[in-house]
Amino acid sequence: MKKELIIIALAAAATLASCSGVKNCVPPQLDLPEALAGNSTDSVTAADIAWWELYTDPALATIIRETLAHNRDFLAAAARVEEMRQLYGITASNYFPTLSGMAAADNETNDYYGKKSTSDQEYDLKATLAWEVDLWGGLKWARRKGAAEFRASVEQQRAMQITLIAEAASSYFELLAMDNQLQIARRTLFTREENLKKAKLRFEGGLTNETVYRQAQVEYATTAAAIPELVSRIEARKNAISLLMGRYPEQEIARGTLSVNDTLANTLPVGLPSTLLKRRPDLMAAEAKLQSALAQCGVAYADRFPRLRLSLTGGLENDELKGFFRSPFSYIIGSITGTIFDFGRNKRRHRAAIAAYDQARLGYEQAVLTAFHEVDNALTSLRLQEQTCQRRRELLDAAQQYAVLAYRQYNAGAINYIDVLDAQRRYYEAQVGLSNAICNRHLAVVTLYRVLGGGLADK
Repeated sequence: MKKELIIIALAAAATLASCSGVKNCVPPQLDLPEALAGNSTDSVTAADIAWWELYTDPALATIIRETLAHNRDFLAAAARVEEMRQLYGITASNYFPTLSGMAAADNETNDYYGKKSTSDQEYDLKATLAWEVDLWGGLKWARRKGAAEFRASVEQQRAMQITLIAEAASSYFELLAMDNQLQIARRTLFTREENLKKAKLRFEGGLTNETVYRQAQVEYATTAAAIPELVSRIEARKNAISLLMGRYPEQEIARGTLSVNDTLANTLPVGLPSTLLKRRPDLMAAEAKLQSALAQCGVAYADRFPRLRLSLTGGLENDELKGFFRSPFSYIIGSITGTIFDFGRNKRRHRAAIAAYDQARLGYEQAVLTAFHEVDNALTSLRLQEQTCQRRRELLDAAQQYAVLAYRQYNAGAINYIDVLDAQRRYYEAQVGLSNAICNRHLAVVTLYRVLGGGLADK
């Protein structure tokens, strides 16, 4: 089924590459599996969930809203859209005639040998109406190219929105995981400090040997050394979130806590969407770029032929201002302009445009293949991360019971204190492991939501 869907994607690229009217531009032909593109049983609704419904944490929702409102890259993308909108307006206006005016005064001195110097004055007030006849479709292709570039800029902005939402959510969950790990480390450090004091008293009292005391020191120092590194990573992650939000690093990031009992992943429907080509704005942008490259082929092909431009000029001119309005004149000019011999420049420009189109087509096909692989990988990762969380919970329960039993057996004299330290170390690692597994599951949800094209709706 996945293979057939990929074939559909490639066929969509081939269909888009229809090059009617453009010489030597022949798209590849692919056989489509019947009715697969509209398979109603193959759908994913996760991308239809609004981002504020998926990310229900109020602090995360605030971060995402501020990111979309103040992120400089996103604002620049919006400015890019406006730029392409105006450039498309310029291209579309080439269909209409232009009206230009001229007002001039000329004073020419004639000084010939043997004759008296004379002054020849002339005053002009003229207007010209010009219009280019689109004989070969060059203006039409140019308009299509401008429209495709405008659509590409819009889709690129939408793709950036999805990326920013995913980056904000990922950074937020990583920050919560680091906070959780720091709390675990501090609780463990307090426990190991108490153990170190007891081990020191037992060693100084001659109840245990020095090895036990030194092992307790090692465990305490190991945990203590991990705390500054965690604090540094937390500050770096907070600054990364501040940068996304367009804030300065001095401001604090409000946040919640990472719950080990959260079941967010279970709320997402799974499956491979047959409508992925219409959901992903990056694929839509690649498609628009392909259309732009196709239109450029048409422009380059039309440039190989002469152009017909009609102009109508009317106005007034006289050699004296007092009789200026007594000498109206008008004339119409029709001209065909074109290069007679250019050593194959225009032909090579057309071939270069076709080569650029082929690059865009292959890039689009590769983007489609990559998108389907990303979805498949995200689904696999989410499923496996859920299994990992379950195993980590089981490991945490076992490690906790092991630590309690080890301490009881040590007090009863059945085992050595080193065994207690080992049990406590395993319990600490199990707590950190579950916290990281919960974070990775959240990240898997974020990745799946992103690759499905979710997060476009705004509130």
